[in-house]
Amino acid sequence: MARDPLRPRSDYHWWQPIVTRWSDNDAYGHVNNAIYYHWFDTAVNNWLIAAGLLDIAAGDPIALVVETGCRYARPLSYPEPVEIGLAVERLVTSSVTYRLGAFASGAADAAAEALFTHVCVARATHRPTPLPAAWRHAMQALQE
Repeated sequence: MARDPLRPRSDYHWWQPIVTRWSDNDAYGHVNNAIYYHWFDTAVNNWLIAAGLLDIAAGDPIALVVETGCRYARPLSYPEPVEIGLAVERLVTSSVTYRLGAFASGAADAAAEALFTHVCVARATHRPTPLPAAWRHAMQALQE
């Protein structure tokens, strides 16, 4: 069964540079798959902070990760610089699914591609709440 190709660099709207670390490589000489999830979480939260949406200490609402998944196409290795591309795949009442691509610096083709879903919840109750208008507006700018 053939799988769809990973999305190209041009499908992403915001970029997070990543500096790989010696400890990112595993025994096989490439970045361990679990490290990609660190990168994706960092990229999403850095975008939320840069967009003025996330106040880690006191913000309300907050966003909780409820689902992730990643497909890998080619290895990345320390000391290779990496760029994480971010786009919004799906935006509904109280959740957003981001698409993220891990690219070797300047590469046209992704080494890995992930989907990462946040649900917007009230800080005190952790119950779903609609995305605030400011969040929705900023997220729509990352949609295709």
